[in-house]
This record gives sequence, structure tokens and C-alpha cells, in this order.
Amino acid sequence: MLLVVGQENRNREHIALRSMFAARKRIFVDLLEWDLPVLAGQFEVDQFDNVNATYLIVTDAAGGHLASARLLPTTRPALLDSLFPHLVVGPVPRGPGIAEITRFCLSREVNAATRRHARDLLLAGLVDHALTCGIHAYTGVAEDAWFRQIQQFGWDCAPLGEAAIDGGRRLRALRIDIDSATPARLAAAGIGAAVPLPAAAA
Repeated sequence: MLLVVGQENRNREHIALRSMFAARKRIFVDLLEWDLPVLAGQFEVDQFDNVNATYLIVTDAAGGHLASARLLPTTRPALLDSLFPHLVVGPVPRGPGIAEITRFCLSREVNAATRRHARDLLLAGLVDHALTCGIHAYTGVAEDAWFRQIQQFGWDCAPLGEAAIDGGRRLRALRIDIDSATPARLAAAGIGAAVPLPAAAA
């Protein structure tokens, strides 16, 4: 199931949110060893996890996290302009039609087939959310190897500057332009728009 969680339904989706924050801690802090704040020893939550954030969360039948991404409005301070403006040549893209993708997270506690299905559902959900909400571009920061994978998803993704070493990681700022042809481009790259999750998410 794909959930879109924002300010208006945040309280109703607390189980999915808790599962997502716990998964983020396991991936970004425990596995990747990023220096990030941890709440109550269990949840990776930072200053951008506020009322302005929107979350796309793919869950299993019990509400457990399978994949997620956080979207931040670029009309307010976000990661790219606050922490990584040096990765961008020229001004950091901002505006009501531009959102920033952060904390793209895939569960490592399921098998590869389930993880791929969840990833594809999340990617298709990001495109659908953009088209529904008047978002014509996403920005973000990714490690260079992950950036090259993002480019393979079929959408129009380009760097915003040269890669640079930051905190021991080779990072790159990126922009993804979204239009009515994007779903077809993802489908041509093998990413379905409505991929059902396997019955056994193990």
C-alpha cells in the first residue's frame, strides 16, 4: 500500500510514520553510519521532519515500512539550500512547483523481489503525486553511485553541479523534471505504475 502522509492525516498514520522513522534509523544511522539525530534511541528524526514535510510510504499489510521518501517544499528552508548549496552551480532551484526529495529509504529486512516492487511503487507514486499536486520538478542530493542509478529510472534527471566530497561521501545535487510523459518513460524503463506487492513480504 502506498500512503501519502501530510499535515492533515499525520495523526491517523502514526503507525506508518513510526515504522518509517525506525527504518530510517536502521538504514542511515546503523548501516550507512550517517551522523544524524536519533530520537529515543529508535527513530531517525531531524529538523525537517516538521509540519511542512510530506511522506510517501509503502507499507505491508500490517503497516510495516517497505519504502519511503520525504518531500520538502522549496519555498521554505530544505536540505539542499541549507546544507548543500555548494553542490549547485547557480541559484538553488526553488518555487511552489519544486519539491525536494530526501531520505529515500528502502527496507533491507525483506527479500530482493519485495524491495524492488516497493521501490517501483514508490517511484510511480512520486510521479503521480507530482502530477496531482502541480509539482513540475524534484530536487535532491545523492551519493554519486546512487545518482547514476536514479538516472536509469527513465525520468528526466540531470545534475545541478559537479560531484564533491562532503563528510567523506561523494555527493551530487540533482533535478528531476516531471511532465505528463514521465509515467510512460518510467514504464519503458521497466517500472510499473501500479505494481502489486507480493503476497508474502518476507
